[in-house]
Amino acid sequence: MSARRRPWASPLVQFVVASLLLFGITWWATGIFSQRAARSEALADARGTTELLANSVAEPAMPRGLVTGDAGAIDRFDREVLDRLLVSDVRRIKIWRADGTIVYSDETQLIGKRFELDDEQLSVLHSGYTEGGVSDLRRRENRFESEEGGLLEVYTRIESPEGQPLLFEAYYSVETVKQRSVEVLKPFRRITLGALIALLLLGVPLLGVLTLRLTRASRARERLMRRAIESSEAERRRIARDLHDGVVQELAGTAFAVSGTAREPSLSPELREELQGTSQALRRSLRQLRSMLVEIHPPGLDASGLGAALEDLTAPAASSGTTTSVSVEGVADAPDHVVTLVWRVAQEAIRNAVRHAHASNLTVEVRGDERQVRLMVRDDGVGFDPSSPGRDSSYGLRGLHSLVEDGGGRVRVDSARGVGTTVRMAVERR
Repeated sequence: MSARRRPWASPLVQFVVASLLLFGITWWATGIFSQRAARSEALADARGTTELLANSVAEPAMPRGLVTGDAGAIDRFDREVLDRLLVSDVRRIKIWRADGTIVYSDETQLIGKRFELDDEQLSVLHSGYTEGGVSDLRRRENRFESEEGGLLEVYTRIESPEGQPLLFEAYYSVETVKQRSVEVLKPFRRITLGALIALLLLGVPLLGVLTLRLTRASRARERLMRRAIESSEAERRRIARDLHDGVVQELAGTAFAVSGTAREPSLSPELREELQGTSQALRRSLRQLRSMLVEIHPPGLDASGLGAALEDLTAPAASSGTTTSVSVEGVADAPDHVVTLVWRVAQEAIRNAVRHAHASNLTVEVRGDERQVRLMVRDDGVGFDPSSPGRDSSYGLRGLHSLVEDGGGRVRVDSARGVGTTVRMAVERR
């Protein structure tokens, strides 16, 4: 009765797949979070660098006349601070007046040009905070910035010697963000990879041992179930044999003896009639007992004899006027325990139909393929309401479900008042 399990049904395979999926999700999530963290870190670094350049380099060295566009002041400022401003990954420097005029830039073509300041730049100019973000290279003041990966621009406020507030702007390569991302991501990736390896190294052997134990326990239960079924069938055969060889034979002999005695000419008519009635009663009891023997254990119950055994089960319904139909296909070479389960379920369903359904038609179909054997018992009787209380006890469904579950199958009962009942059962062909 052991099932042929698919590889992906193994808990060990499921654990490894789940671990790999978890690793993939974690790998993706850490990449997203590290990008955000790297951008935040890079922006914070750029802000710090910008404030340092603005307050420690540009503002102290700024000469008078720079804000008014004095050529000498611009030249002197350029010679003194340019090398100290374009450090590390700084790509461009701009110093703005509040009206949008660029009073100084390392790109001399921008000096004296006027562009409209956006809200963020004006806010920094008025508040003195340091702000930054990815630069929009499509703006006119950025026409000389052609960094392929993009630029990060940071603003802060400084003051000229004349006391006029100016906007100090520094541009940085976005490659800084990418490099910072790699720096932030590497520790997360090492931790994630190490955790997965540790999880697999510890979890796979442990789960393998547990799976092996569960498999052994399952096989032990299956062996016990098989032995229980075999013992039950053996007990049924023994009871049927003992009844046939004992009580049935004695009843048959007694019926023949009483029938023979009733034909004695010396008997009075009253006694002869009484003996004939007794003989008929014994024959009826004998027929009922033989029917019970077939129900206890039909002779020749195997795949080849399943159709005939099912015909015997429907015989009482046919004798009471119900039209019966039995069809069996695809069960050749089916294991005996599967055939027995099909017959037992059909027996219970047919018995319920005969006792309770008052059906005009009763259909029994058995269909098998290389994987399953399926049974359907359908009647067009009175049916019942599945939601009504006590339905399990009234129609024997509780015993039917237990019988199928013990045999490793699945059963479903569909019914409604006035439309009959259909019992469907499927069991693995193994």
